[in-house]
Amino acid sequence: MRPGDQTASRDTARGASSPIGLHRVLEPAGVLPQAARRLDDDARIRPDEVRIAVRRLNLDAASYRQLADKHDGDGEAIRAEVLDIVASRGKMQNPVTGSGGMLIGVVDEVGPDSPLGLEPGQMVATLVSLTLTPLAIADGLSRWNGLGEQIPCEGHAILFGRSVAAPLPDDLDPELALAVMDVCGAPALTARVVSERRGARVAVLGGAGKSGSLSLAAARRAGAGRTVGVVPHQADADRLTDAGLADDVAIADARDPVAVSTAVTRALGGPADVTVVCVDVPGCEHGAILATAQGGTVIFFSMATSFAAAALGAEGLAADVTMLIGNGYAPGHAARALDLLRAEPAVRDLFTSRLAAESGHDGVAGAAGAED
Repeated sequence: MRPGDQTASRDTARGASSPIGLHRVLEPAGVLPQAARRLDDDARIRPDEVRIAVRRLNLDAASYRQLADKHDGDGEAIRAEVLDIVASRGKMQNPVTGSGGMLIGVVDEVGPDSPLGLEPGQMVATLVSLTLTPLAIADGLSRWNGLGEQIPCEGHAILFGRSVAAPLPDDLDPELALAVMDVCGAPALTARVVSERRGARVAVLGGAGKSGSLSLAAARRAGAGRTVGVVPHQADADRLTDAGLADDVAIADARDPVAVSTAVTRALGGPADVTVVCVDVPGCEHGAILATAQGGTVIFFSMATSFAAAALGAEGLAADVTMLIGNGYAPGHAARALDLLRAEPAVRDLFTSRLAAESGHDGVAGAAGAED
């Protein structure tokens, strides 16, 4: 019997579904799927759900780095832990970082009441986190050696009535599109903030990474007066300089507040009006705050961010800055990020070189302010 054949009988037996997925929460009761310890990953869908045949997972950078550091780069151990997390939780949610990632796959079945506008056979990317997406893995991740954020995968995932997904574009390689869509919230929010302060001085920590390069491109388009990309190593600085996405490039460990502040101030001729944090290691909060002018804005996109450290650090520095949590969703964010990729050859080159390095298993970057 195919997974969808028992849909109607299960609906009758288990009651109505919730558009935000409450019916899939197994424990604890009363929380949303993202906060749940365990979700129901049953392949049979409710009338407003969609089942996706998974083709590839993309772990978020902070989650993958934590796993790689924990297991000293042992791919088999990383793979085993990812399998264990999904099997025990019914979703991919790193218990240390609390983050997950996203996926691409083929629409397998669409409930008659689904509002998502998807059709069977479409290749789509889910634009909601794996931390709230019911997920089951069927192939033991046998095609993944654990040495990269993107994971070839066979299994299924469930989307709710209020989930978000987008068809993959025909003109881009699916792996490239997945990498862009994974971080498409960053350039959307960066553009929104910068457009409200045209002429702003903008610093992007992790400017040579995926979200960082898109954020630099978005800031320039939105009317930034001057930009600086802060990177941890000379090789990153060389790549970002060659790309020409930033007016200046500075090298500093994002965990060193004084070094970051000094580098940004020298490059911009003063503190940044807008600072965007796109690094995947903890401890970068204070440097971002110290590098930002009074009355400025700090956007934290890293899942490694401690928001308690950010709030208390700003208080201790008497820093009058607005601090924003990078929301992975904004209307039209995926389309705008893909348009940036198409329009900016330098961004595309950075993404493709990053994917090539991962597929070549070049290892995990050093922790000194590593980029996502």
